[in-house]
Amino acid sequence: MKEDDCIVYVVDDDERMRVAICDLLEAKGINTHAFGSIVEYTAFSRPDLPGCLILDIELPMISGLEFQMQVDQDAHPPIVFITGYGDIPTTVKAIKRGAVNFLTKPFEQLELLDSINSAFEQDRLKRRDAATVAVLKERLATLTPRERDVLPLIVGGLLNKQAAAQLGISEVTLQIHRSRVMHKMQASSVAELVRMSEKLKLSSDTPVDARQNQRRSLS
Repeated sequence: MKEDDCIVYVVDDDERMRVAICDLLEAKGINTHAFGSIVEYTAFSRPDLPGCLILDIELPMISGLEFQMQVDQDAHPPIVFITGYGDIPTTVKAIKRGAVNFLTKPFEQLELLDSINSAFEQDRLKRRDAATVAVLKERLATLTPRERDVLPLIVGGLLNKQAAAQLGISEVTLQIHRSRVMHKMQASSVAELVRMSEKLKLSSDTPVDARQNQRRSLS
């Protein structure tokens, strides 16, 4: 397993465990950084690479589970928990909050490597989705206020006549706005525009005045 474009962060207050994990991963060609606490990890300037956070449950100052509960998980790599004192309730809690796996020491090397691979893939997908949303937000920002009013009516399935009546404009004017929305959002079909709206988390049934508030918050 060669992962030059990925990185693993190992957070464990047991130095022997940190060294053992790092030696294993580096032998597999995987970049690693090790830390003895959450404080050390969060102070580190992480490179912009897909990653995996191997996190011990029992840590000084703040535990692994507390860290998972308190932070925005989108700001950190997917977590693989390791512990010497695993129990079912703790495992369930960690997995429900998005952990890739929960390994009890001593764990099998293959199980750890498989979990890391899964974390890498999750992080790649998350980053890809985030990049897509960023592009869509740039396109959304090019719409005029009226075009932003028209967008949710299009994806909501309203006929041109219905959408025009709801906005108090002529059907011809609505068609012009609709064409411009499709062009600016670079959507080849209504179905594609619907998928874009879903990625942007735009509601198709929000009243016009509420959408205007939403529009102001995006600007």
